[in-house]
This record gives sequence, C-alpha cells and structure tokens, in this order.
Amino acid sequence: MPQEPPSISAAVPGPRPSSAAPAPPDAKVIDKHSVEYVVRSGVAGGLSGSAAKTLIAPLDRIKILFQTSSPEFVQFRGLLGGLLLAGNRICAAEGPAGLFHGHLVTLLRVFPYAAIKFVAYEQIRSMLIPNDRHETAARRFMAGLLLGLASVFLTYPLDLVRVRMAFDTTPMAPGPARRRSLWAIVRAVYAEHPPRRPLDPRWLRLTRQKVPPALVPLSNFYRGFGPTILGMVPYAGVSFYVHDAIHDLFRLGLLAAYLVLRPAAPPSGPRVVKVKDRQQHVSSRDSRVPLKAYAQLAAGGFAGMFAQTAAYPFEVIRRRMQVGGAVDLGRFMTFRTTTRLIFAENGVRGFFVGLSIGYIKVIPMTACAFYVYERAKLLLGI
Repeated sequence: MPQEPPSISAAVPGPRPSSAAPAPPDAKVIDKHSVEYVVRSGVAGGLSGSAAKTLIAPLDRIKILFQTSSPEFVQFRGLLGGLLLAGNRICAAEGPAGLFHGHLVTLLRVFPYAAIKFVAYEQIRSMLIPNDRHETAARRFMAGLLLGLASVFLTYPLDLVRVRMAFDTTPMAPGPARRRSLWAIVRAVYAEHPPRRPLDPRWLRLTRQKVPPALVPLSNFYRGFGPTILGMVPYAGVSFYVHDAIHDLFRLGLLAAYLVLRPAAPPSGPRVVKVKDRQQHVSSRDSRVPLKAYAQLAAGGFAGMFAQTAAYPFEVIRRRMQVGGAVDLGRFMTFRTTTRLIFAENGVRGFFVGLSIGYIKVIPMTACAFYVYERAKLLLGI
C-alpha cells in the first residue's frame, strides 16, 4: 500500500480541527480558488474519468446496444449469459477491437467532462460548504447536482457521437458495407434534421424561425438532452452525496481502525493546508486522514450503485432519443414520444433494460474514478 507524501495535509494525523480553525503557522497555504489548484484538480479529474471509462468500455458498448434495441442484439437481452453472447458476437464480427469501438470519442469527451466535473465540485462545494457548520445533506446533494449541470452541457455532443458509433453495427450486416468514420457520423447527424416536419414539437419549429438556418442542425447533437438533465438530478446528487456519506461512515468507531490509512511515521516539514477563503479557515474535510485503497474503492462503488439505480430510466430514454435519427429517418423524437414507445414495447421493465450490465459497469467505474481522483490529488500535491 503506497504511503502518502509527507507534505500533504490529508496525511497529517491528529485531532480534527474546528469549523473555524485557522491554518497552522508552519503550513504552506494553497488557495482552492487559485489557478494552480484548479489546473491540478482538473488534471486529476480528467485522469480519473479516463481510467474509469477505459476499464468498462466493452460493457459500455454492449449496454448501449441493449438499451437502443439494436436488431442484431435484441435477442440477447434478458438472457443469463446475454452479456457474454453479445461480446462474442462483437468479437466474431469485428475482432476484440470492436469492444472498444468509439472509445476514442469517449476519451475526448470524458477527460474534459471529468476535469470540469471534479473542478466544479471542489469549487461549488467550497462555496456551499465553507466549514463544518454548513456540512449538511442538502448542501452536499446540491453541490453534486450543480457540478453535473455545468459539465454535461459542454460535453454532450461528444456523448451523442459516441453513442452513434457504438450503435453502428455495419460490419455485422451482409454485403461489402464498411462502418462509417467519426467525421462521417458527425456529418450524418448534422444533416439528419429535415428543415420542416409537421411532427416536430412546436418549440423546435419556433426555434427555426429565430435561429440562423446554418445553426439549426446543431440541435441534432443535443438529442436526448432533456432526459439527461432530468437524470442528472438524481445521478450527480446521489453519487457525490453517498460518496461523502460513506467516507464519513468509514471514519467512525471501530471501522476507522480497519479502513483509515495510518502513516508509517509522523510527517516532517511544512504541511499543506487547502483553504477556501481569505481568512484561511479550514474544515475537517481538508485535513482528515485518507482511507485505505479498498475503502476508497468501496465508497465509490456504493456511490455508483445508488446513483445508477436512481437515474437509469432517464438514461434509457436518452439513449433511444440519441439514436432516433439513425433509425427513424431523422425524425426528432420528443421525451414524451420516446417514453410512450419504451413503455409500449416492454412496460415498466423497458426503462430498466440493461440495468444489470449497468451495475457491473458503473460500480467498478465509479470506484475507479473516485480512487484515481483521490490518489492523483495526493501525487499532484493538492
């Protein structure tokens, strides 16, 4: 088990400071609002997101094919070994690399998304929870929610393109057809929306009258954005809330003796204290002793499981809306239309198609993301 560098405040043992405890006189102060801290926490967040997504990339593609009712894979849904059968089908048709098809686009989206998410969380949390007196469940939940809204809007088009690439099963079809490239899919999405269709929602028709025609097709890259925002409320809020709550639980009573990391020797040299305001007041969160690796992984895993369950129906709706242009002649599918379609096909169970794969995917992914983020922060000196 690697030991933390002695200059990190998180590795400093001792009593928890009060909610308004000033920074020690021998401490080197790092302002959480400084450019240095923002850049370093962004790099840590980007690395954590990339590592987590790479870990579960094959599961992610299979889950998308199940969620979107791909004709080649609908037969495997609900089967005990459906996951393995789908994986074998992909490998037979495309080779092992097919399990990672679209992963480059995923990384292009995930690194900035995760960087923005974790930076936003640190900054929003420092504003909503400046000290221990403000450490409430509602504020923790709100911090997670706001960061999700800030990050998803900036990276959503890449997510849509990634889903289209994962949905594309051209090499499995008979004939000499070849899979479209990244830019071919981008051009196809841009061109999907017909200028006028009577079935499009009223707000979309009004938008076309106000927005320059060349910009209207950009809305194609935000198909399913509505349910994404709705799903962000339970997902981001529950994820960070449960993660923080489990961290607190693991530091209580007998659990702390087995789950909290104890340095081999007292640290020497100046300590690093992260502050939130100009008075250099710190909260106990900034100086608490870190958890052991398996405890950090467990906290992240629980966070992912609860968040996935709360937000999964919105994810299914979003995926169906994202691929709507590819399977329905470019017609814009509204939230209501998509919801009714899913319910008509499979009832309530249709909103949880692929949830078992979601658990298999999201628990290690979230555990890996939080673990890599915490460790990267230590390595980067924040």
